[in-house]
Amino acid sequence: MPILSRDALVEHLLRSRIAGDVATPRENNLDHYRKLANGDRHYWLGLELGDRWTDEQDVLAVMAERCGVVDDPAHRAGQDTIDPELTVDALDRMAARLKEAAAGRQRVLFATGHPGALIDAHSRVAAALRAQGCDIVRIPGGLVADEGYVVQFADVAVFERGASLWHTHSPEPMNAILDGLALLGEAAPDLVVADHGWAGRAAQRGIDSVGYADCNDPALFCAEAEGTMKVTVPLDDHVVDPRFYEPMTAYLLNAAGLLG
Repeated sequence: MPILSRDALVEHLLRSRIAGDVATPRENNLDHYRKLANGDRHYWLGLELGDRWTDEQDVLAVMAERCGVVDDPAHRAGQDTIDPELTVDALDRMAARLKEAAAGRQRVLFATGHPGALIDAHSRVAAALRAQGCDIVRIPGGLVADEGYVVQFADVAVFERGASLWHTHSPEPMNAILDGLALLGEAAPDLVVADHGWAGRAAQRGIDSVGYADCNDPALFCAEAEGTMKVTVPLDDHVVDPRFYEPMTAYLLNAAGLLG
């Protein structure tokens, strides 16, 4: 795939609605910001936010700054946005951390709570890092969490229940992996590349964590603002065709020096 310039990638993000006028409505975003501020742990994505984000207007301010949602508190319904320039800025920051991992041949774990959208993006990065000599974590067998199983496809950890891969925000699958590795005497990852509660819990447990987050998932952005998350990339995390993420992934790999 040809590597897009920054400007061309921004155009692609807008056209595919990975950024720009995204599908997630404003009402849903504000509802999630309020629930995070009210202490609903489901929306903390495995992080321990304490009483630092109890004002939903503070959450909105961070989301406007780091994701590009409309910053007007009076905008209560209708269209909301992700700034594609912020998406590319975050991809560049993620690329710098991936370059560091490659240079140090670090141990890297990949995981996703959005297997229907992001598994291929994560898998491509895992393959590129392996080619540079990184140790891509192979998770222990037989892990259970949330009445299902934690399994791995194409180097990416996912949650399975009822013979299906599930969309999950839960941090428990990441707990299962990290506890399982420790039980076997294996080293923890140097870096986790993930999303949702997989990324948040890894960061909370002191592991360098970079990942993707939608405009209705504010916890990872709050964590990046505090320095717990290393990088949070704003994007719509489930657009209509997962192939739309391919130019973004190619840009990321190129910026990290992982192509060729």
